[in-house]
Amino acid sequence: MIPILISHILRTNLRGLDNLFMDKGKIYTFLNPVSYLMALDRKDLFGQFDGIFADGSILVAAIRLLYGITVKRRSFDMTSMAPELFRFAENNGKMLYIVASKQEQVEKAVEIFKERYPKLKFMGCRNGYFVSEQEMDAEAKHITQVNPDFLIVGMGALMQERFLLKVRNAGFQGVGFTCGGFIHQTANNEIEYYPLWIDRMNLRFVYRMYKEKHTRKRYVQAALLFPARFLWEKLIFSWYKDSKPL
Repeated sequence: MIPILISHILRTNLRGLDNLFMDKGKIYTFLNPVSYLMALDRKDLFGQFDGIFADGSILVAAIRLLYGITVKRRSFDMTSMAPELFRFAENNGKMLYIVASKQEQVEKAVEIFKERYPKLKFMGCRNGYFVSEQEMDAEAKHITQVNPDFLIVGMGALMQERFLLKVRNAGFQGVGFTCGGFIHQTANNEIEYYPLWIDRMNLRFVYRMYKEKHTRKRYVQAALLFPARFLWEKLIFSWYKDSKPL
């Protein structure tokens, strides 16, 4: 047996992106060591997603080390999935909708995307701050009604997953992705957030700690807790498998 989050990642890793982009009514999220720790306590939430990507070289290395399987790192940023999706949308006349960050930031990000991808079409955008569950439900219903081909949501771990699941449950027929801090980074004129050498050396989390002070505490916590909990999960499932009667 394989833990549910790892199993989800392995299944998602087998899918080609073009096939995934064309598979309607599905939602996807990304896990790095920080959000993996959160997801361990909310398997009920993450288990409802149609796919989970391994976001970060540390999680990829941990899966390879403990499970002997190599998965591809996928992040919703310009080093990975974002340009693939934008090119696909351009080439196929698909419409995008974004819910993320503050209003001025998401609008600025849309402008930057349009400059880089002139044929990219946006059906709408709004900030990721909701004053109530009712407002969140109303936006989920609105998105379902306007029916974009792709929905990108960046509201922070757990909240963005909760909202994307609300949209899917409201009847959304497009394809949805969480994107973490991608919109915020882009709005600061940092669409190419990571220097090329940082990306090549897999030092993205170190660079984020340098650039974004608020990430330092959670990265330090992840450095201490993630290896222990990841290994413990593997040991528990191995013990359970071996202890089952024949």
